[in-house]
Amino acid sequence: MSIKKIGIIANIAKESSFDDVLRFAKWLLKQGIESYFEEEIARKISGNMGIDINNLASQADLLVVFGGDGTILRTARAVKEFHVPIVGINLGGFGYLTEINLNEMYTAFDFILSGDYQTETRMMLDVELNHDNGTSIEGTVLNDVVINRGNLSRIVQLETMVDDRYLTTFKADGLIVSTPTGSTAYSLSAGGPIVFPQQDSIIMNPICPHTLTNRPLILPEGSKIKIVLWTKEHGATITLDGQVSFTLVSGEAMTIKKSKHATTLVSSPHRDYLEILRTKLGWGMLPAAAKKG
Repeated sequence: MSIKKIGIIANIAKESSFDDVLRFAKWLLKQGIESYFEEEIARKISGNMGIDINNLASQADLLVVFGGDGTILRTARAVKEFHVPIVGINLGGFGYLTEINLNEMYTAFDFILSGDYQTETRMMLDVELNHDNGTSIEGTVLNDVVINRGNLSRIVQLETMVDDRYLTTFKADGLIVSTPTGSTAYSLSAGGPIVFPQQDSIIMNPICPHTLTNRPLILPEGSKIKIVLWTKEHGATITLDGQVSFTLVSGEAMTIKKSKHATTLVSSPHRDYLEILRTKLGWGMLPAAAKKG
C-alpha cells in the first residue's frame, strides 16, 4: 500500500511526546509525506484544533501512535470502524503492541514508507451488558473484558453459558475473557496461557477460583459467551481493556463474542513476536549475578 498521509496520535501525559512528534512530522515532510495531528496533541503543540480521531482515521493511510500499549488500546477501540493500519512507537521500552522504540523509529519507517513491511490482524471482542431497567451498554476490546468483585468482601458467582449451553458457575474473585492479544496482559498474571495473536480464539480465565479445578479455557473464535452475575452484595465491576468501567448488579447478564471489527498492526521490521516474548518475559537470559561471575 502506498502511504501518502499519516495520522499522528500521542499520549499527551508524556511530556517528551511533544518534541518526538514534532521531529517525526518534520522528518515525514522531508520524505514528501503529509502528516496530521489528532486534536489532543495538536492543542498541546500549537494550540490548533487538529483533527478528531474518527476523521483522522478516515483520511490517513496509516496511524502512528506515540505512547505505550495503553495508548494503542484506546486508539484501536476508537478507530475500529476504519481498518486503518496502526504503528506503535513506544516512548519507553518496546511493548507487546508498541513494538518500535524511539531510537529505531526512523530506520523502521525507511522500511515502512518503501512498502517493505508486514501487518498482523488482531481479533477483537464485542461485549453487551443488559441492565434490568431495559438499557444496555455495548463496547469492543482488543485485550480483554474483566469481571471483578471490586471492593466486595464476598466472591462473586458467575453463571456461564457457551453457545446457549450451560458451562459452569464460577465462584471466584472474577473472570477474565480475553483475545489472544490480551493473553499476555491480565490473563497471563492470573495464570492464563500465552496464545499467539494470529490464532483467533477466546480465552476464559477465572481469577482466584474457589474451586481449584476451574482452570483457564480456550474456546473457538465463534463462541458466544453469556455470563449472569449472582451476588448477595451490590454488584461487580466490568472493565474493558483496563480503561473503561461499568457496574453489573446481581441477576444482570452480559454477552461476549468475536467482533466483526479487527485491529491491523504494523509489525516491527527489527524483531518478531518470539523476540518480544523472550525479552519481555526474560526467557533464556542469565541472572545478573551469573553475568558478573
